[in-house]
Amino acid sequence: MFEIAYRGTAYHGYQVQQNALTVAEVLQNAIETVFKKREGIVGCSRTDTGVHANQYFFHMLTESGIPEEAAVIALNNCLPNDIAILSCREVPMDFHARYSVQYKEYLYKIWDAPVRNPFLEGMALHNRRRLDEKLMDRCAREFLGEHDFIGFCSSGGKTHDTVRRMAEASVTRQGDLVEFRVMGNGFLYNMVRIMVGTLLLADLGRLKEGDITRILASRDRNQAGVTAPAAGLYLNRVIYGPDALTGGCFEKEQG
Repeated sequence: MFEIAYRGTAYHGYQVQQNALTVAEVLQNAIETVFKKREGIVGCSRTDTGVHANQYFFHMLTESGIPEEAAVIALNNCLPNDIAILSCREVPMDFHARYSVQYKEYLYKIWDAPVRNPFLEGMALHNRRRLDEKLMDRCAREFLGEHDFIGFCSSGGKTHDTVRRMAEASVTRQGDLVEFRVMGNGFLYNMVRIMVGTLLLADLGRLKEGDITRILASRDRNQAGVTAPAAGLYLNRVIYGPDALTGGCFEKEQG
């Protein structure tokens, strides 16, 4: 299993697509160079065009005898600067990078100032008016628990089960940077970006406490906000269950 991070600006998401450059295609090109075979890889999640990942996992089955540390070095030598292999480890045969996931945490960054930050171009949404992050945080907490999130899903999603459980949801501020974090056992198509677009209604005076609870109950996409741009979204953390990997829960942050 490989742990990676990537800046998604130049890519049409993670998953391989026809006639579009993706993270998976670039990874497989590097794997083919290093392992002398185009091994199949399975990622932990799909990400949309322009979405970034602070932590992402994929697994592959290989008979190669290349040591893990050597594989990390060799692959990084073949990859562009916007994709990095962070680590590599052997996992049980029944491990699955996607289906063994227990929780995923997403992060959305908003640069909240009249003047844009050139160092966050393509990495955060620019909002020119001061946001009420405390109101947004109170509203975000209404996402907590188990709900039917069909009202926060774009058309085109392929899943029929739209119930998800959110374990964490918060909005914080550090200077001019506002961050929305949400952790759940699964996410629907564009779900986090619609969550953000709904929370941003507070900026227009169109969101008050209780509104998100009402929108969830309505199951009506038209009552939620717009889909926020992809540039501010990060897959931030991926957590596997205690039995998924040898040695217990493989979590990047254990405190």
